[in-house]
Amino acid sequence: MPFSRLADRVAAKWVIGWGCIFFGVATIFSGLASTFGYFLILRALVGIGEGTFYGASFGLSSQAIPEKYLTLGLAVINVGQAVGQILGTTLASMLVLQYHHAWGEPFVIVGIPTVLVGCWYLITRFKTATPRDATAIFGKIDRQTLFQPRLVGVYVMLFASIYGQITLLTWLPLFLTNQRHLTGQAVSLLTMIVPLLALPSALIFARLNDRYRQTQRLLGSLVCIAALSLVGIVLVKDARWLMVTLIIYGVTGKMAIDPLLLYTVKKYANQQQLATTFGVYNFFGMLGSILAPVITGWFMDMTGDMWPGFLVAALLLMVGLGCLTIGILNEQRQS
Repeated sequence: MPFSRLADRVAAKWVIGWGCIFFGVATIFSGLASTFGYFLILRALVGIGEGTFYGASFGLSSQAIPEKYLTLGLAVINVGQAVGQILGTTLASMLVLQYHHAWGEPFVIVGIPTVLVGCWYLITRFKTATPRDATAIFGKIDRQTLFQPRLVGVYVMLFASIYGQITLLTWLPLFLTNQRHLTGQAVSLLTMIVPLLALPSALIFARLNDRYRQTQRLLGSLVCIAALSLVGIVLVKDARWLMVTLIIYGVTGKMAIDPLLLYTVKKYANQQQLATTFGVYNFFGMLGSILAPVITGWFMDMTGDMWPGFLVAALLLMVGLGCLTIGILNEQRQS
């Protein structure tokens, strides 16, 4: 959040550019670390550097993307992050596990283009759609707008959607192996279904929102279906029906919901503190990613089963949708 606020005070490209260079260099040195303690320190520095990206990036891009393609443009950026995660983990697995290269090579290979992207940001000129009001930027944060009910609803909704996604990412392979007794090849196939289907579906639903502007209805439908699919993962026993439920979640889950939430943030945020608003939004999402594996693991320790963790994830999706709906309706009554 501090870096997001800084992006509202200075040109966002400087925050993104120097941030990319910083965590790119830290990533390179992570691959050269000689001790585990040194490695942990460098990974912490990478995390600090990565904190420069989200708020500043979406604050800048949401101003530069034409209004008629806003949701689709935000979806492309969001999908880019997912593609990067997939390529990064694939690269590391191939180099280290398949071809037996040194464990640090993937860090160096990924870190170099990160530094180059940071340099590219520093030398590129960006045009923002909203003129900057120096008084508003250097003044106090508009907390009333930042925490208006409909935005708080969006924050809770993001927390819930990321909570559900991270629960699946961290615990689904173990759930399929231990409680559905599937083989390694079947587990790999079922685990890959969610991210592979999530990428095109996010772009499709984003384009639909740009065309019809029915964000609340589209969000409500996707969240309800995603919650039901999480429950279905627990209830179904047959591998074929399990694949169906995972396909449904991949199409309607977090990646499909994200661009609609980003669009809603841009729509209702104070345009003079866009980066700050996206930074707070991302803060709630990261809370979900931190808590999801821990809470699901706690349920597993207490009950010996993972199904309570999946049900909690589904319940949180409905709670998030309820908070978002109440927040929007409350603002509509007041206006």
